[in-house]
Amino acid sequence: MNSVLKNDKPWDAQLAFRMVYPLRNTGIQPNHLTTLRLLFGLVSALLFATGNPALGNLAAFAFLVSNFLDHADGELARITGNSSAFGHYYDLACDALINTLLFIGIGIGLRYGDFGSWAITMGCVAGVSVSGIFHLRNVIENHIGKSGARQPNYAGFEAEDVLYFLPIVTMLDGLETFLLAAAVGAPCFAVFVIWHYRKLGLNRI
Repeated sequence: MNSVLKNDKPWDAQLAFRMVYPLRNTGIQPNHLTTLRLLFGLVSALLFATGNPALGNLAAFAFLVSNFLDHADGELARITGNSSAFGHYYDLACDALINTLLFIGIGIGLRYGDFGSWAITMGCVAGVSVSGIFHLRNVIENHIGKSGARQPNYAGFEAEDVLYFLPIVTMLDGLETFLLAAAVGAPCFAVFVIWHYRKLGLNRI
């Protein structure tokens, strides 16, 4: 197993590899894990939308599982050689949908808080920005390769790994701060991705 495990992978991808490796000779397919990720993600968004703090903690845990499964399906596909064009785009669609609905669900759930109805707008801004980021990163990846489009990482951690702290955010009652940071940060990062996209000249293809 160690011979096929790349040490330059992020920590969550390495953990996912070790967890799905025993599944390589079973009937479980990568798309099964992608579907499971989708279900956990949808449950998370719905629970966040209730605005119930207790359910918010459960929603954060569901999202954590969903986010981890995002790596598990890809690792299983590489281990078994069961990669496919459909599986690739199915995974990308689930990524965009889940991360978009996450912020919209949080915004809906916080509509009776300090931000009022603006929370929904903030959730939509963050969600749409995330969706745009996923789309443009996919376009960039298709043209320059996955390694060239890989996110910056430090000591095995990527920028998106901050989402693993969501259960801590909910337990500390910090969702409003989280939403505000996302409503500001996601559009800013989207602008950076658009700049990268244009710098590569892909907008003229």
